[in-house]
Amino acid sequence: MSIPGGVRQEIPFLDLGAVNSAHRTGLENAFKRVLEGGWYIMGRELAAFEEEFAAYCGARHAIGVGNGLDALHLILRAYGIGAGDEVIVPANTYIATWLAVSYAGATPVPVEPDAATCNLDPALIEAAVTPRTKAIMAVHLYGQPADMDRINEVAARHGLKVIEDAAQAHGARYKGRRAGSLGDAAGFSFYPGKNLGALGDGGAVTTDDGALAEQIRVLRNYGSKVKYYNDVKGFNSRLDELQAALLREKLTTLDGDNRHRAEMASLYLSRLQESGVVLPVVPDWAEPVWHLFVVRSKRRDELQQHLSRCGVGTVIHYPIPPHLQPAYAELELGEGCFPRTESIHREVLSLPMGPTLTTDDVGYVCDAINNFYSESR
Repeated sequence: MSIPGGVRQEIPFLDLGAVNSAHRTGLENAFKRVLEGGWYIMGRELAAFEEEFAAYCGARHAIGVGNGLDALHLILRAYGIGAGDEVIVPANTYIATWLAVSYAGATPVPVEPDAATCNLDPALIEAAVTPRTKAIMAVHLYGQPADMDRINEVAARHGLKVIEDAAQAHGARYKGRRAGSLGDAAGFSFYPGKNLGALGDGGAVTTDDGALAEQIRVLRNYGSKVKYYNDVKGFNSRLDELQAALLREKLTTLDGDNRHRAEMASLYLSRLQESGVVLPVVPDWAEPVWHLFVVRSKRRDELQQHLSRCGVGTVIHYPIPPHLQPAYAELELGEGCFPRTESIHREVLSLPMGPTLTTDDVGYVCDAINNFYSESR
């Protein structure tokens, strides 16, 4: 397959060095502030970030925790969901969604995605509800919000909690409202590659429920409200002062970065219309933040190899669905149990996306994809 223009370029999947270099002065000032302040856990930077992030999401409370998995796990723990309980999860998601349920002692019950959006299909949820079901965990996959009104309607009929896995959806909107304010509680990840990424691990819970927020604050800190006095068996899962300070700096440009991602996504969508790949579908009510730009191809592996030869970095999110992972062998959900999910995982390919991607970069990637299909016809 030929290289566009005959000249090979190097376009990384995501250039985190360049992303963070744009914040260099602010990040250095934040580091200096924390270093000289002499207080590194549960201090003023965390309190300020929690207030700012809650306001950003349109929620009353934000609680910083160690990572996104902990955020989801602690929500379930705080609700008292555990052994003998079931939580409905997407079959099509990263395994962390399922792991949070398992860590709480409950059982994940997978439901197939909508074939067009790849998000949890609300029409299939009700059939998965049993007397043991306590919650629905809806993932905003790739940065596009799930259909939350329909999910909330099912939950309301059965008295279930709705938990957003918003790990990929910082700033995404559903009918004008931001992710993190669309259910009973939400878990966010600040893994470095996220739209709002720390320089290490980090996470947060957002909620309007004051009692839940207080319980999570206790659980994240050894089960303690007052130092050395432990009310419950808690955990050590705290967003540290340095990461909170760095996130405060990056939060100031998140909306601008997301707008840039949307512009790059629009270019992909327009230039790949006739390419041969299946493009993302965005409902009218969704404003995705394009954490990932994911296409589908029955020739996915060949296409990925071709793009690699052209110098284009790609990633498969995700090659093996949770129900086929050895970690969940005890559920005895073999191949063929979730055909939509399995088809998605065989075909998906994530193209370069990020706030430093340029229009020329997108043009080169699109030309490489179009060449692949035109020369193989």
